[in-house]
Amino acid sequence: MNHDERPVTVEEINPRDFSWRFWFTLPLYPYSKRRTIRQEVVRDTVWTFDQIQGILYVIVPIRMTVVKLEGGGLLVYAPVAPTRECIQLVNELVAQHGDVKYIILPTISGLEHKVFVGPFARFFPQAEVFLAPNQWSFPLNLPLSWLGLPPKRTQILPEDSSKAPFGQDFDYAILSPINLGLGWFTEVAFLHKRSQTLLVTDSIVSIPEYPPAIVQLDSYPLLFHARDNAFDILTNTHANRRKGWQRVSLFAMYFRPSVLAEIKWGEVLRNSLKAPDRSRKAYLGLFPFQWQPNWQESFDLLRGNGRLLVAPVLQTLILNRAPKETLAWANQVASWDFKRIIPCHFDAPLTAQPYQFRQAFSFLEKQPTAGLLSSISYSLPEEDCQLIKKINAGLNKSGIVPPAKEKV
Repeated sequence: MNHDERPVTVEEINPRDFSWRFWFTLPLYPYSKRRTIRQEVVRDTVWTFDQIQGILYVIVPIRMTVVKLEGGGLLVYAPVAPTRECIQLVNELVAQHGDVKYIILPTISGLEHKVFVGPFARFFPQAEVFLAPNQWSFPLNLPLSWLGLPPKRTQILPEDSSKAPFGQDFDYAILSPINLGLGWFTEVAFLHKRSQTLLVTDSIVSIPEYPPAIVQLDSYPLLFHARDNAFDILTNTHANRRKGWQRVSLFAMYFRPSVLAEIKWGEVLRNSLKAPDRSRKAYLGLFPFQWQPNWQESFDLLRGNGRLLVAPVLQTLILNRAPKETLAWANQVASWDFKRIIPCHFDAPLTAQPYQFRQAFSFLEKQPTAGLLSSISYSLPEEDCQLIKKINAGLNKSGIVPPAKEKV
């Protein structure tokens, strides 16, 4: 896309086409209205379907990938909300390439992925549903059928990918379940061998400099965060959307980056009474964010010129509970031959080689593995990770989660 121009919007459709009636099962923005953008990644072979989700206008893409099978038909990795618009876009592929044969849930803890699998599967009654092993739910560990998954055609992924009915098209690697106290974390990476495309869920992201197209269909959240105070009224320009997106990315990755000044609630409340927009959409004029002048530098460090990145939350709260198992999984994935990666969040597709995927997990090592680009720093600024580290310390002190293990 030409980043100097307004994004090209899709043709006008009936609002009911992007209505998601079951939004209350996971009450995230944009709630009951979810638009979908389909992108062809590999001609007649691989497509992505982007929607958005977020909290307090901190919105990021959530992505489903559809792959054409060698013998005809489609495999769906990590379904998104099956709105009328989304299903119509899938059915256009079905008409050309055959039925949806397989639906994959590649995670066990990501509710933002799990909640859509059952509803999506109902639109494709001939499809088999495959789940990452060791599924669980909180606060009660309910049977899979109680989670809306079709019991007669739902099964767990075999440990050996060659034994899966789609093993001719795909290899996959299952990250050993990581104990998080109240539950578990795992992820299944899929390699589509013919197109050399790696599909991952949450393990890897890349932060784009400019807001993705799906985020720009409704620019209000970006303009909300592009403001410097409660009195700003911003026009919908390329520069303001870019500014808002970069701040949103800092929120999404760090929760509270160091370049955000401490909130003075008395001043925030006083300013809200004088704000030019006191609508419900603008949170009644409340704007508790004051950015330091160097916030752009913090974003540039996070983005690292588009490097592959393990999100700070995964680095600090999850994967460090099992560094040996995580590195074994990363090594297996990096042994494959791929030239692009499609994550479920932020930017995609990513042009990347296996060593770059492996490099992203070097934070789990005492010394970088020989052969990796050790000249590139993949560490995150300590000051930006302070809130996440504070959360980690609190969880350790309470005994809710097992402590982190030493680096390998």
